[in-house]
This record gives sequence, structure tokens and C-alpha cells, in this order.
Amino acid sequence: MHRARQRRQNRKLIRASAWVPSLLAAIALSALSALSALSMPASAQEAASTATAALPTSAATSAAGPALSAGATSAPPKTPAAQVGKLPLDGQVRWLSHAALSGMLANMSDAALVSLFRSLDPLALPRYLKDGPNGYPSYEFTMLRRERIHGRWPDQADHMLVRITRDPLRVYARWLPDGAHAGQEILYDETARPNEMYGHLGGLLKVIALWTSLNGALAHSQSRHSIRDLGTEYITQQFLAEGKKFADAGITRANDIEVKTIEGARVVAFTYETPSGQPEFYAKKEILGLDLRRPYFRTAESFDNNGKIFESIVFQNIVPKTFDNTAFNPRNPAYNF
Repeated sequence: MHRARQRRQNRKLIRASAWVPSLLAAIALSALSALSALSMPASAQEAASTATAALPTSAATSAAGPALSAGATSAPPKTPAAQVGKLPLDGQVRWLSHAALSGMLANMSDAALVSLFRSLDPLALPRYLKDGPNGYPSYEFTMLRRERIHGRWPDQADHMLVRITRDPLRVYARWLPDGAHAGQEILYDETARPNEMYGHLGGLLKVIALWTSLNGALAHSQSRHSIRDLGTEYITQQFLAEGKKFADAGITRANDIEVKTIEGARVVAFTYETPSGQPEFYAKKEILGLDLRRPYFRTAESFDNNGKIFESIVFQNIVPKTFDNTAFNPRNPAYNF
């Protein structure tokens, strides 16, 4: 009886030992898939990062503009908002900058904001964005993000906390508990491994942290974009880079301008719809929400040729911060690597 029981136990051990490697392989495959998720197809990345020089609307913006703190202010412009459309282009751009920094734009009514932006020269908004800065040298933000991947629109948005420095580019991101993929973490430091990021899936799988390529074969399970695209700068750069194509298609003004409050962020929303759509353009239709205090877009919604939304981004709290090296170190005790 003892030998029979021992044989049964041995068979269980054999089955278990055969099952463990397959489980680890599955976990590793899932980890590679999810942690490589923030890479962007080369064609789309080139379209977003290639700037043309034919028109001011197509000039690429620079994140390396003068440092802009969250508390930076300016005296309100003296020209009434109703008269700004009569100013020359340079005057309109300066007016926008002062009105934003002084808080004047944020204090205007919805109707006044719509009337203002409809009255401006078509190049005023691109010039204002191009002059920047479109972000901060070092900052932290929370964001909500959804993307249609393999035809599926997620039921729940990713809710992410992101910390970034721009020179050099270093990124830490964590998926927050109230969003999809909760518990995931990734780190990127271009001074250490410029072509790789480090991360884990969260939950029970947080014990399996690994390095993976930014553009690996399993890169697109959660996002078209690279971890290098995180931040307020990317959306503005993409808008400016497509400026010549917009002009060539006869699009000089937004199809619609309205004021929206999206996930707590009040923005002036500009709708641009292209005649041909994809693949010539990033999207058939885009709705871009301009921040009322800083020269960057705070929200973005992108729609495909069938009118279906395929991407939604909302930047929530955006705070300039200075980080020490522990913020981008996996040994930080506040992290779960």
C-alpha cells in the first residue's frame, strides 16, 4: 500500500514538473507581449515625427523651449478678445500666449472662446503651438488612454501615472488600480539602454520583470506607440508635422470649434476632418483639445475611415517636478520591480 501511494505521488510530481515550464513559458510570452506594447509601427512613427518646412503649420515643435513652470504667469493682454482677429499674425500669437499665461483664456466663457478662435488667422494656432514649449523639461502627469487594437475597443481605459525627464529622456510609468492593466510598471532610460525598456505585468506576475525591445515582434498588443511618445509633446508634434498635408488637402481651418470638459479638463476642441483619411493621414478625423493655460493639446480623439474611434488620450493632472535618480531606478522601494 505504501509503494502504491508512493507511485501515485511520483506520477503527480512528474505531471507537475512538466506543467511548470509550460506555465513559465506562457507567463514570459505574456510579459513580452504586454511590456512591448507601447511601440509604434515604423510607418506611423515616421509620419508623426517627420516635419516639413513648406508652411509654418508643418514645422516640427521643440520640447526644448524655454522652461515653463506651472506657476508661470503673464499680464493679461490689453486688446479685447473681440478685436484680436484684426491684429497681424504675430500680434495674434503674442496675444494668445499672454492670454493663456495670465489665466484670461481659462476665465472666458465658452461662447467667447469659440468666437475668439474662429476669428483668428488660420496660422495663429499652429504658430502658437510651434513657439511652445509643449511640455516641461521634467514633469509628472496622470492620463487616461484607450486604443483600438486588432479591431477591439477596450471596455476600460488605462489610467497611468507617468514621470518624465526630457534631457536625457527617462520615463517611469505605472498603471493605476482603477484602470485597465492595473499594476503594470515600465522604466526607460535612454542613457542606459536606448532600445529597451524594463517592466512587469503587475499582480502575481510582478516577480517576473524583464528587459524587452522597444520595437519587438510582440510589440503591439496594447498600443501603437512607443514609450518614447509618452507626454504632452507628442500630440502637438504630430499635429504640426501633418500641417503641410492638411494645407495640400485644402484644410486651413478646423471643421468645428467648441469648448468641452473631458474627464475634468476644460479645453477648446478643434475638429479636423480630411477628405482622404488613412493611410495618407494619421486619422480620417481628429478632435484635439487645447489646454487653456499652456501651448499644448490636452486631449485627443482619433477616428478611422469608417468613423470609428481608434484612439483616445486625456492628460489629467500635469505637474512640473524635479526627480532624482531613484525615480528611474527599479530598486526604488516605492516600485514593484
